[in-house]
Amino acid sequence: MASRILVIASFIAIAVAIVTAFEPSPLQDFCVADPTSSARVNGLACLDSKKVQANHFSFSGLHIPGNTSNALGSALKPVFVAQLPGLNTLGISMARIDYAPWGLVPPHSHPRATEILTVLEGRLLVGFVTSNPENRLITKVLEKGDVFVFPIGLVHFQRNVGPGNAFSISSLSSQNPGVILIANTLFGS
Repeated sequence: MASRILVIASFIAIAVAIVTAFEPSPLQDFCVADPTSSARVNGLACLDSKKVQANHFSFSGLHIPGNTSNALGSALKPVFVAQLPGLNTLGISMARIDYAPWGLVPPHSHPRATEILTVLEGRLLVGFVTSNPENRLITKVLEKGDVFVFPIGLVHFQRNVGPGNAFSISSLSSQNPGVILIANTLFGS
């Protein structure tokens, strides 16, 4: 009887492992965001597929530098679902970040996304603070062509440490990664 229970338990464990490892296919090819709909799911409601056009899947303007003449010396140009409706439900987004000399993207986190940053011009000091098992600061100076990943939810920053302007492209694992600016959160209330 004990061996029979062991066999059944093993079979159930294997079946559960197979089921939890399965990633279902999407139910539809795409779900272009319909910002006029009041319905909200995991993302925005889908636009009627008969109204979908190529411009719902296209964004122009990442080649244009952002205005860095502000207190931080940085500018962000997001390509999230609000700017590119075709991203809805796809779980990805991106942004262009421009940095004046010594420009800073201050400590912040993305509660719903891992970020991978690629330096396209300049030299950046980047880093994040770990939370487990101890709080550690992990930093690196990146050169043109270097890539760095910021794990989901961790506080991170970027600073231009080169003599001229810099810019990078970030890809994020969410159509709406969210951003929590640490200084505003701590001292803004």
